[in-house]
Amino acid sequence: MTARRDVLRLIGGGTVMAVAVSSAGCALGSSASELAREPWRQAGRYDDFRKRALSYALLAPNPHNRQPWLARLEGGDGLTLYVDLDRRLPATDPFDRQITIGTGAFLELLSIAAAEEGYRTAMTFFPDGEDMKSLDRRSIAQVKFVAGEGVRDPLFAHVLNRRSNKEIYEARDVPDRTLRALAEATRSYGVTTSTVGNDSLSERLRDLTWRAHLKEVTTPTANQESVDLMRIGADEIAANPDGIGLEGAMIEVGQRFGLVTRQALADPTSTAFKQGLALYEKMARSARAFGWISNGNQSRTDQLNAGRAYLRMNLQATALGLAVHPWSQCLQEYPEMSDLFREVHDLIGNGKTLQMLYRIGYAETIGPAPRRGIKAHLVWRCRPRLTLG
Repeated sequence: MTARRDVLRLIGGGTVMAVAVSSAGCALGSSASELAREPWRQAGRYDDFRKRALSYALLAPNPHNRQPWLARLEGGDGLTLYVDLDRRLPATDPFDRQITIGTGAFLELLSIAAAEEGYRTAMTFFPDGEDMKSLDRRSIAQVKFVAGEGVRDPLFAHVLNRRSNKEIYEARDVPDRTLRALAEATRSYGVTTSTVGNDSLSERLRDLTWRAHLKEVTTPTANQESVDLMRIGADEIAANPDGIGLEGAMIEVGQRFGLVTRQALADPTSTAFKQGLALYEKMARSARAFGWISNGNQSRTDQLNAGRAYLRMNLQATALGLAVHPWSQCLQEYPEMSDLFREVHDLIGNGKTLQMLYRIGYAETIGPAPRRGIKAHLVWRCRPRLTLG
């Protein structure tokens, strides 16, 4: 039997690990985890036009693949959107800024999908008020679909191919004109979008983002939050199609022999943890360019708009054949990250709040991330009974 190292590919976001396992003669299938991707195939296949739009919106990028959205259909032309408070990230996102940004991406994709069928989405954000310290049971948005007023968006053509690509990127620079095209896609929502190619600033960002990742995985509460969200193997992914998925034949073998466990992935002294750290540094160093989105961050609406802009950038990157990957650990607002938070704002903030930081490059095409399906996102009560996480 020949031993080889297999990468534990993380589907939903977070830490990457690797493990050396004996693999000869192992060809385990992943049909169970393929069920977790069924929502990508079912997008648009519903009788109600609002459900069709929602089925695309739930494919939006979001932190740690938590998919925290809950929608209540109202009348024949409306819906109200909430966040499932049990799907927050209290350790790494204590003020719910990242969850709000992901919800902005959801709303932008909802709007793009509705426009494809001729509907304009009239959105009222936080109609019952907002709290910048944390989200609560109040609604995020009220949406009315206005027939006959939607204008098709060419970015819709790339929705089903959009990815958050966590591969090691090719040693190939991204042309400046391509980076400018990415920034142009985000101009609609009062944000500032900046990019940098493979120069000295990019090198400083490679180093900073690596140090921020190192800080996250060596902060016990932050790392444990990721570990708790790991879905190890096809069966776990199928049962819980969210969070950070680890899959493939080698994962199944490693799990069988007790090499791939949550205990090992949480233990900084374990071989799996150390190998994963080395792999993640390769990912960090492979970034050929960076982009970032900033604004005044004076309201939750500013955070939603950052997410809307990011979604458009992600779709434009798909159209241009680029890989992008959110790389925002240094923007997280828990105490252990505060020094790096200040450092990145001093470096590229220009007096504004950095909402998203992401690496850009060229990489191998990957498959879609698991999704929970539309039924998991529909609620019927006037106000969902949600508890603070």
